Amino acid sequence: MISRVLVPMDDSEMSERALKYALEAHPDAEITVLTVVGEPSTMWGEAAAIALADDVERTAKKFAREILDRAEEIASENDAEITTDVRVGNPARSILDRAEEFDTVVVGSHGGTMAERLLVGNVAQKVVRRSPVPVTVVR
Repeated sequence: MISRVLVPMDDSEMSERALKYALEAHPDAEITVLTVVGEPSTMWGEAAAIALADDVERTAKKFAREILDRAEEIASENDAEITTDVRVGNPARSILDRAEEFDTVVVGSHGGTMAERLLVGNVAQKVVRRSPVPVTVVR
C-alpha cells in the first residue's frame, strides 16, 4: 500500500496534472509537494537573487510561494491536505535526495521553459532513471 507520495512541482501544467493524478490515485496517502528553486549562482536571474540574499531559505520560499499556493488550491479543490517543502539546488538531485523517504514519486512529464530543459536536461527522465522508489510519469 502506498502511504507517502512525493510530487515535485514547478509552474508547469504537467506538474499540476501530476498533483491531480496523485490526489486521485492515492486518496489516503500523505502527499508532499516539493518545489526546487534554482541553485544559487550569480549567473542566473532567480538563482542570483537567492545567492545574494541574506536569508537563502526565506528567499527561496518567497520564489516558491506561487507554486505552493497553486498546489494548496488544487488540494483544496480535491478536499485533500498536502504537505509542502522547498529546496534550493538542482531539481533532479533534490527530488532524488528526498525520494527514498516516500513509497513513490509522481512527476509531470516535463516542465519549465524550453531553455531550462535544454540547459538542465529532462528532470523527469533523470528521476525515472535514478529513483530508489517507483516513479509515475504523468502527461
